[in-house]
Amino acid sequence: MDYDKLLNIAAELGCQLMSCGAEIYRVEESMGRLLRAYDLASAEVFAIPNCIIVSLTTPEGHPITRMRRVAGHGTDIQRLERYNDLCRDLCARVPPLEEAQALLGAAEETPRYAPWQVLLGYGVAPAFFAPLFGGGVRDAASAFIAGLGVGVCLLYGGRFLGSNSFLRTVICSAVASLLSLLLVRLGLGRSVDIVTIGVLMVLVPGVALTNAMREIMAGDVFSGLSRTADAILVASAIALGSAAGLAIGRFF
Repeated sequence: MDYDKLLNIAAELGCQLMSCGAEIYRVEESMGRLLRAYDLASAEVFAIPNCIIVSLTTPEGHPITRMRRVAGHGTDIQRLERYNDLCRDLCARVPPLEEAQALLGAAEETPRYAPWQVLLGYGVAPAFFAPLFGGGVRDAASAFIAGLGVGVCLLYGGRFLGSNSFLRTVICSAVASLLSLLLVRLGLGRSVDIVTIGVLMVLVPGVALTNAMREIMAGDVFSGLSRTADAILVASAIALGSAAGLAIGRFF
């Protein structure tokens, strides 16, 4: 067996899971199950939010180690489900390594949701949050339009902002609050606060914070604290951006 290729497949699977928001235990368990499926019970896996290390000892007693740095993070449930299914399939069938590598590559190339579907989600979610906070139909309509604006910033703003999630969140929050204020002034919405809060809910790192608390309670303290710090920074960026947007809007 080509243990180098197997280790590369396991490391790539773990890296993809981590990049789409998987919990630490899920990453380590998925990689461990994959290696055990290929009769490598002695494999060791260690993962933190920005790094994955996996090592094994071949039957000949030769140790092999791989380390992968995870550059970008996010929450992509569609990709997470895809790689989860792939891991289960590989563990159940234990295909040849060439086929496993091809399946992993195919999973990476599988298209995500179309841009119009993502934008629709960014519009519909705030429209449902607005009534939850006490808004009416007009507030929901305003939240829908402002959510579309935030969706455009998130989808296409990455080309100019790169991987700077803090700056991206500040700008998106400013756009959300500014659009909410303008829509209320135009007479479409009634409450700036309700519309703004409804739109900002799509930026709140709820999944990341939940995973952080779960990891702290499970004993993965370093990972949990790292994710908590990241969630706090995102929350700070939301507050800063929304305040900036409202301040800019009041000058007009």
